[in-house]
Amino acid sequence: MFVTPAYAQGAGAPGGMEIFIQIIPFILIFVIMYFLLIRPQQQRVKAHRAMIMAVRKGDVVVTGGGLIGKIKSVNDTDDEVTIELAKGVDVRVVRSSISDVKAKTEPLREAKSEAKSE
Repeated sequence: MFVTPAYAQGAGAPGGMEIFIQIIPFILIFVIMYFLLIRPQQQRVKAHRAMIMAVRKGDVVVTGGGLIGKIKSVNDTDDEVTIELAKGVDVRVVRSSISDVKAKTEPLREAKSEAKSE
């Protein structure tokens, strides 16, 4: 008869919903981090990889070390390219060391069609 209301209420049922509510902020943080940091970085890497695989003879490129040169030849089997830094100075580099393509040569189809028309 002298039981206080606090003891009468009990501890409550063990709830799974309370744990879910506590985990929601962590899930939201991960989703925000994915869309703001991880996904854009993956897209940049994919675009860079496509740019490197599309280089061909005549393109002006910048290597990871900051050297600027013109591609002299492309070796698809070894993933190497030969870059002409100056007249008579050729350097073989791995494709992945190319950081930027400054000037692209015109596509081969257009060059062939112009040569046929003249």
